Amino acid sequence: MLNIAVVGSGYWGKNLVRNFHDLGVLSVICDKDSTILDNFKEKYEGISTTENLDYLLDESVFQVDAVAIATPAATHYNLAKKCLLAGKHVFVEKPLALTGEEGQDLVEIAEKNHLTLMVGHILQYHIAVIKLKELIAAGELGKIQYLYSNRLNIGKIRAEENILWSFAPHDISVILMLLREMPESVCATGGAYLQQKIPDTTLTTLDFPSGVKAHIFVSWLHPFKEQKLVVVGDKKMAVFDDMSDEKLMLYPHRIEWLNRIPIAAKAEAEVVKVKIDEPLKAECRHFIDCVTNGQQPITDGREGLRVLQVLQASQRSLNENGRKISLDQSAIPIPKRQQSVSSEAAMNYARPARPVEFPTGRDYSSGVASENGTGARPVELAHQEHPKGDSTGEQTAKSYFVHKSAYVDEGVEIGVGTKVWHFSHILSGSRIGKNCNIGQNVVIGPDVTIGNGCKVQNNVSVYKGVTLEDEVFCGPSMVFTNVYNPRGAIRRMGELRPTLVKKGATIGANATIICGITIGASAFIGTGTVVLTDVPDYALMVGNPAKQKGWMCACGIQLVFKGNSAKCMACKRKYKKLGAKKIIEA
Repeated sequence: MLNIAVVGSGYWGKNLVRNFHDLGVLSVICDKDSTILDNFKEKYEGISTTENLDYLLDESVFQVDAVAIATPAATHYNLAKKCLLAGKHVFVEKPLALTGEEGQDLVEIAEKNHLTLMVGHILQYHIAVIKLKELIAAGELGKIQYLYSNRLNIGKIRAEENILWSFAPHDISVILMLLREMPESVCATGGAYLQQKIPDTTLTTLDFPSGVKAHIFVSWLHPFKEQKLVVVGDKKMAVFDDMSDEKLMLYPHRIEWLNRIPIAAKAEAEVVKVKIDEPLKAECRHFIDCVTNGQQPITDGREGLRVLQVLQASQRSLNENGRKISLDQSAIPIPKRQQSVSSEAAMNYARPARPVEFPTGRDYSSGVASENGTGARPVELAHQEHPKGDSTGEQTAKSYFVHKSAYVDEGVEIGVGTKVWHFSHILSGSRIGKNCNIGQNVVIGPDVTIGNGCKVQNNVSVYKGVTLEDEVFCGPSMVFTNVYNPRGAIRRMGELRPTLVKKGATIGANATIICGITIGASAFIGTGTVVLTDVPDYALMVGNPAKQKGWMCACGIQLVFKGNSAKCMACKRKYKKLGAKKIIEA
């Protein structure tokens, strides 16, 4: 089952919490406000909470597949980058970032790591907007002449961002989607009345290569709330009014010429019937589908990057008193192939699967990985299974993945389905099993054996003398030693003490394992623990030095014994004690 965490659960984040909970995927809520978290604990039984993002991303603490970020815009880049580098799929509320460079960085990280990056441009999931797009594409409105949008309200007034960045991303996103082109130039003016240098109102004009003009008026200093988009064509006019019960109206007005004088011929408005569902729920459902099925989000990182470029140009114009700013078309991120979504299928948002992109410098048809860089040599696949690439560039299952920045020495065996990520180094003589995940900046070897299904998180070194059996988890920055009493001036490689980590054991972040011991099967070593002696199977160890604080089920849930027997509350496995230092599965 998919597990999603929400980071930031305040003004807007609480709506993401509600929707992901209703969709059955909410696992953890992360917020710096403990009072908010306490309230959510009461409201949503069984949901975990934390104030620490590092803990959230630590797989020895929480098992999270994806993260939804709803924090102030200035934090989006750093938080999204941290989550992507931790291997999490990311949904980030608008805007994607505050600069094009930051946005581009996030897009590249997501694409290189085959992770979903989706931006919260919610109006693209509004059924009435989807229907409007269909009408325009079908020619119902004729040639589009101009558009304008009003997004107005009294509050919520922000101090960390101006009204342009707070309100306008929604309208920019929809206008670019409807016109399917980027503007040639923009100009923006505004006024700051409540806080110095933080505009409360802005009016932005966009000029498009097709000749269409668009105007976006946003304000949080307005007597009433209005969210309206008007599209004027030479056949009909359309109005999307999100504050009205009738969300979408068509006006078949036309202009007739009498004696060379244009005369407006008005007609009755037509209500376009659409079945309304909460757009945010549709957006959350689409994110779940994309993560689960590998679909390309409608509002993916590249779509967010295009919106960001318009925002940046608008801000520059605003800073320069409304000067027209030309957009560099060569710098505009080219959209990937888009597929229209019908209003009837809007709740499913079926998208074509995104082709997997592999690093350059590898020949996947030869059965070996070619050179990864200076000092790295070809390595044969374990069991001599040779990967093949199809016409789309996708690998078949009989392969492994090594990032182009990683080094793999000669004589290394890597199992099918294993992934080796950024800046890692696998030294000669090492053997890595199937379906392992080797994180960033990891060193393995020489002559190390790692079993199947292991996860070695970022910044871990697995030195000679260490053996990991199947399904072992090594948390970020945990440490193995292999010499008991090292000295810089004395070579003691002949004094290595072997360390064995048995099947299914978990070693938490920043833990230290002193060499020459055995970590038992399914044992659980807490974050920061220093282990000096052998650990029994299923034992829970914490502290410095490590002390046993209980027993853990193979599924990772702490056991509660009644007498000499226990039953896991999660997976229902049964255990019995054989003395004070040993338990077995019954």
